[in-house]
Amino acid sequence: MFRKMPFILMAIIAVILVLDPFISLPIKQGLYAISLSIKEIIIVVLPLVIFGLLFKASVTLSNGATRIIGMILILASCSNFISTFLSHYVGIWIYHFDLSMISPKTTSGLEPMWSLVLPKFIANDKAMFGGIILGIIASKICPEPARKFATMADQCISWLLRGFVYFIPLFVVGFVVKLQFDGVVGTIVKDYATIFALIAFAQFSYISFVYLVLNKGNVKSFANSIKNMLPAAISGFSTMSSAASMPLTIIGAQNNAKNKDLVHSVIPATVNIHLTGDCFAIPILAYAVLKSFGMAEPTLLNYLIFSLYFVLAKFSVAAIPGGGILVMLPILEGYLGFNAEMMSLITALYVLFDPVITCANVLGNGAFAKLIDRCNS
Repeated sequence: MFRKMPFILMAIIAVILVLDPFISLPIKQGLYAISLSIKEIIIVVLPLVIFGLLFKASVTLSNGATRIIGMILILASCSNFISTFLSHYVGIWIYHFDLSMISPKTTSGLEPMWSLVLPKFIANDKAMFGGIILGIIASKICPEPARKFATMADQCISWLLRGFVYFIPLFVVGFVVKLQFDGVVGTIVKDYATIFALIAFAQFSYISFVYLVLNKGNVKSFANSIKNMLPAAISGFSTMSSAASMPLTIIGAQNNAKNKDLVHSVIPATVNIHLTGDCFAIPILAYAVLKSFGMAEPTLLNYLIFSLYFVLAKFSVAAIPGGGILVMLPILEGYLGFNAEMMSLITALYVLFDPVITCANVLGNGAFAKLIDRCNS
């Protein structure tokens, strides 16, 4: 279903634009209330998801604590941080574009039919650090039970998030109705087409530069490296899944490497944690959304704090389409001040742009594998 999700969301937006005059106020209020309720459930559940996935990552890395695994972990974190930090400057540039502002209505706007408020049991930062620390401790004290619990948690979380994929249209539709009611959907469509193009340009320019550096500036070797990765990149674009494209990624990366056995280990270990496309797309989209809603530009210190949590959260991204944005919603809310409408908007924009994001992730993983190969040659 997720492969069709961008088309489903585009169809939803088109239908709402056409049928808006014929949708009664109670139906709009009900759809908006459903979206807010789903958002509330996501915010409550995601800390547990983050804890479980980081616990599994810690157990896995601790059990295989070799020099190679340690180097992969450090370099993947550094690579994600560099990509995220560079996207800050693209985001600032976009923030100063003459984007149409989404101004609040003088009236109260669309009100939900009901309001669901759930208690939040654990903060996201505590869930992150708790998953890492307890995973490392458990793997040392009782490794076998820790592995079993990590596997069980991973299976449960994958089932939960795969189920949520089917609720994404319902999650988005209420907020689209709300934005249309406030008269801002046209603004979004007009502004974000250009931003998508700029994000793609930033992603692939950076990835091309990395490949060029890894090939020591040799244009012929650079072109050959990109050529070897094209089948995997096309697969990522069409399937919107780095995991589904992993076999082709391994083949392409092996063709670009000297130590082919090493690459065969690197790609599976980093396919869900080294996400160059996400590191550019999500922060840049966040800046655009902040500008559109009239929110203040983050200071460099605020963005650095956001970047650190953003990079850490990459280790809790689930191996499902759309997982990249789902686990980032609490980070965006907590450190960039996103509200419910902004979170829904960036989710919809991410899903619409996901083919390009995944393509960039796959190419970035190929470059990372070549980097590890170079470091060990």
